[in-house]
Amino acid sequence: MATKTANVTARIKPEIKEQAEAVLDRIGIPVSVLIDTLYRQIIMTGGVPYPLTLPQVPTLDGMSAERLDAMLQKGYAEAVNGEGMSVEDAFKKIREGI
Repeated sequence: MATKTANVTARIKPEIKEQAEAVLDRIGIPVSVLIDTLYRQIIMTGGVPYPLTLPQVPTLDGMSAERLDAMLQKGYAEAVNGEGMSVEDAFKKIREGI
């Protein structure tokens, strides 16, 4: 008789696991179903079914403390001078880019 299941073990940061599982829980997808779906997509596409590229926007991981400080100071100055936008407008702009 053929085996119907196999185990997959992966080590990840606990906070990453918690955040991802919280999203999956809201969607209603068990982790096992997500992994099964990912593996099936790998088989069907012959590779990873999404691009593995470096982000084009600066992230905290790749940013020096000086660069982060400069960006925060610039943002603060823009806010003080009334050059910013409302939270609603910012989210609208983000959604338009998705």
